Amino acid sequence: MSMTAASMATKPQVNKIPNGIETTVNGNEISLQFYTPSTIRVVKHPAGVSAEEKSLAVTATPQDVTTTVRTSGNSAEIKSDRLRARLDLRDGSISFFDTKGKTIVKEDRGPVFTPIQDAGKPSTMAKQSFRLDKEEAIYGLGNLENGKLSQRNVSRLLQPGNVEDGIPMIVSVKGYGIYWDNYSPTHFIDNENGTSFESQVGKSVDYYLMSGDNADGVIAEMRHLTGQVPMFPLWTYGFWQSRERYKSQQEITEVVKRHRELGVPLDGIIQDWQYWGNNYLWNAMEFLNPEFNNPQKMMDAIHSDNAHIIISIWSSFGPQTIPYRELDAKGLLFNFTTWPESGIAEQWPPRKDYPSGVRAYNPYKPEARDIYWKNLRRLYDLGMDGWWMDSTEPDFFNGTEEDMNAPTGMGSFRKVRGAYPLMTVGGVYDHQRATSDKQRVFILTRSGFAGQQRYGCNVWTGDTQSTWDMLRKSVPAMLNFTMTGNPNTNSDIGGFFAGGYNKSYMDNSAVKNPLFQELYIRWLQMGTFNPMMRSHGTDIKREIYYFGKKGEPVYDAIENAIRLRYTLLPYIYSTSWQVTNEASSFMRPLMMDFPADKNGWNRGDQFMFGDALLVAPILEAHYTTEKVSKADENTGWNRSEKDDSEKTTAVDFTKQTPADVYLPSGTEWIDFWTGERHRGGKSIQKKSDINTIPLYVRSGSIIPLGPDVQYATEKPWDDLEIRIYPGADGKFSLYEDEFDNYNYEKGMYSTITFSWDDSKHILTISDRKGEYPGMLNDRRFRIKVIDPAGQAKDVSYSGKSTIVKL
Repeated sequence: MSMTAASMATKPQVNKIPNGIETTVNGNEISLQFYTPSTIRVVKHPAGVSAEEKSLAVTATPQDVTTTVRTSGNSAEIKSDRLRARLDLRDGSISFFDTKGKTIVKEDRGPVFTPIQDAGKPSTMAKQSFRLDKEEAIYGLGNLENGKLSQRNVSRLLQPGNVEDGIPMIVSVKGYGIYWDNYSPTHFIDNENGTSFESQVGKSVDYYLMSGDNADGVIAEMRHLTGQVPMFPLWTYGFWQSRERYKSQQEITEVVKRHRELGVPLDGIIQDWQYWGNNYLWNAMEFLNPEFNNPQKMMDAIHSDNAHIIISIWSSFGPQTIPYRELDAKGLLFNFTTWPESGIAEQWPPRKDYPSGVRAYNPYKPEARDIYWKNLRRLYDLGMDGWWMDSTEPDFFNGTEEDMNAPTGMGSFRKVRGAYPLMTVGGVYDHQRATSDKQRVFILTRSGFAGQQRYGCNVWTGDTQSTWDMLRKSVPAMLNFTMTGNPNTNSDIGGFFAGGYNKSYMDNSAVKNPLFQELYIRWLQMGTFNPMMRSHGTDIKREIYYFGKKGEPVYDAIENAIRLRYTLLPYIYSTSWQVTNEASSFMRPLMMDFPADKNGWNRGDQFMFGDALLVAPILEAHYTTEKVSKADENTGWNRSEKDDSEKTTAVDFTKQTPADVYLPSGTEWIDFWTGERHRGGKSIQKKSDINTIPLYVRSGSIIPLGPDVQYATEKPWDDLEIRIYPGADGKFSLYEDEFDNYNYEKGMYSTITFSWDDSKHILTISDRKGEYPGMLNDRRFRIKVIDPAGQAKDVSYSGKSTIVKL
């Protein structure tokens, strides 16, 4: 075509829509629409194809955003007071800029739609490419056990799984994020040719570009789009003990009783599977195992010992159960192969000639979610405190084309597979909230997706191996999961499959094996700074009393980690309010707080816990070797009698060894244990024994420390120690409410703000704001400045502003 002919070609007509524009370029309809001044939705689809579908993750509707539209030459621009987007009218690509004209990110080219057949119907695969800066670090993509923090040069099929949950969202160190709103398996690729998302089923390219100035701002935009995080009860932040599995109600109640006798704090206990009996009764949602012959007595015993219990429930049902029959009668069960494959629970490999008949249910249909909750009421009415929702991927073995084509009511299973955990977890949350608001919903679940943070759930990293390598991979995996807007995450402390440390199958010798002792303690110390601190696994009993007794290094290290967790509960609970009220995050990669320090961009071995604490867990063996036989979620159940464990000798765990710690630039850091000060922007060697985790406090921080307790609510917070770490001005708000129920949503809570003026050495305690039933009207604060002078002062406080000179 000549230049004359080209100039005479008809330019695409750009039309205004509410908060946006739409046009057609190269046969693709394109719309750009602001949802907030900082978030713009992009939708592209072939002209004439109806592609508008209700989002499962996004719950927000567009705000009334003031926009300006300008068309010039071969481009159309739309901008708010925070963000500008330019659409190339020649190829349909879009570039995004800040208000000063600086490029945020650009699409590499227009969309690509590849024709496919989905469940026998014509559809397309949808792909969009982007061009990132060469050294730009990106985070997110869910829980990927690839050991990477920055997810550059990654190729991954994003979908839910046992030990990985792929979520199509990235956050850049530059302060923007992209959420790709598609639920089919999606291939993410980042290499020298560009960065792209390609979904197996997608009638449209549909994504949200969020500009937040920093990572916190991006996550705030994501939470606005997909839902805010409800408050968890205070007790959920205490210590949790679990096992695969407690085999009787006497066994589980005895664990709680032993903790109380030993004086080792405990708040949560978990009953794993098979309380229902055999595999044909899989997930019956009632106690049919004769070893649990009086479940109400069990519940009452646990509660009388001031502990809480949650119980394992699954996304599948055995053929002899009531829920199976109800769901099957209405066509609400899938036919694909899931766990367990055999009806005989005691044999491995599975006896497939005795198939279990277990089938996963279809949570995409409201009626199925209703039936699920109706049957769950049997456990709820016993006084169960929460739910351990296992296999919420769900387990999906040998998936065939027919399995992926299964109808869900929202299209094929292939089309919506990624949203399975979102739908099934959301079903339980919504039904319990509708039933009562006297107790906050708490769900522990194995899989997560975008938006799931709104459903009161903590997502764990799945059935991981008990190896140092997996411990190291767990930290960046949880940090990247956090970056998808899901702040609540944890892992099986000690790893799940630990049989390689035993002398023979299930002899529990590993608790005396220094190889496992060292790994378990370091995992426990790292878990002290997770949103949930939960010891769990198979092959080895993890309860503290199996490791020895008080006064012995291993026992003491375990107890001290648990006690540290309880000391920090006022800080943790106040941080949880920041997560709920300010869209903050618990576990924070260093780039969130120190984006200018490139040395921290890919430090997957350290993280901030809240605003104040720098956690540098020891993730390598210092006293033993790391060699152990490995297992995974597929091979770990292969039980055999063997003696292939490492031969070990006595280990002196009291010997100090150096650990490398990087202190980010831009602030000073104070050793939590010694008070020693360090300037940031350098690496140091911290000498530690088995009892110590390297832990540093940012200067200008204020940290409240709680009382010595056996469970989270044992004592009121009427005598808190308030630690001030000088070197900069600081502020902290102590949050308090009734510690459970949803009255906080009605404004029934209080905050007390502490402000530190570093130059004047003055602490101002503000007027208390708000009130709630049972609130402390009068209390004492023990103020302590962490510096060589060791200044301290006791202050009586009755809710009125108080100035303390130190």
